[in-house]
Amino acid sequence: MKQGRKPVIGLMCGNEVSNRPIQAVATRFIDPLVQLCGASVLIVPAVPEAVDTALMADMLDGLLLTGGRSHVAPAQYGDCAELAPQACDPQRDSVALALAGRMIERGKTVFGICRGMQEINVLFGGSLTCLGGLPRHHRGSWEGDYDMLFGHHHPVDLMPGGALAGRSGHRRVEVNSVHQQGVDRLGYGLVVEARDAEDGLIEAFRAPGCGADVLAVQWHPEWDIATCGVARGFFTMLGESVRGHA
Repeated sequence: MKQGRKPVIGLMCGNEVSNRPIQAVATRFIDPLVQLCGASVLIVPAVPEAVDTALMADMLDGLLLTGGRSHVAPAQYGDCAELAPQACDPQRDSVALALAGRMIERGKTVFGICRGMQEINVLFGGSLTCLGGLPRHHRGSWEGDYDMLFGHHHPVDLMPGGALAGRSGHRRVEVNSVHQQGVDRLGYGLVVEARDAEDGLIEAFRAPGCGADVLAVQWHPEWDIATCGVARGFFTMLGESVRGHA
């Protein structure tokens, strides 16, 4: 990144249908990239033929793989008959995994939230639990009250010596999770940053030694930046990392 230019962070979209197909990403993911990372935001469509991943990886200083309503397709990590095909977004899988891989090859920053964490785990050779498996933290409905959907919290334990623990200054924090998939087998080379305090589910990890800053959380820090120090820490670390490419 040239000096004097804002870092550019790619923000991953997903495919949704509202009368007709649309590219969708919640505005709440954009705000902290601007406010806490000081970045310009480039929306990345989940349309494989529209994204030259090599060119995009050259352009971007960082990539945020967002949460979304869909799930990573079982074909990406192994068979799972319990997962309904209509819940998947294979086009997003294709773009997200390819672009994240290209970014990491170039030593560039890749952070993930919720579905994004699951994508990174799969990229590193890990696997996921499915809809019928436990644990799950989904509350309410996507068609209902978002305050109810995202407003519940549960405790996670931050690993001593981890990046998140160092930022928060706490051993245990309350976070909000909205997901029906989770990490089953951790990807190769990934290091656990946080676990659910009640059931031990991996709630955050990083990828030391891969040549790029890679950090992912299962919860939704973009929802809690006003009140949660570890949420703000996630985005300030992202901002510091992408500025470090200057």
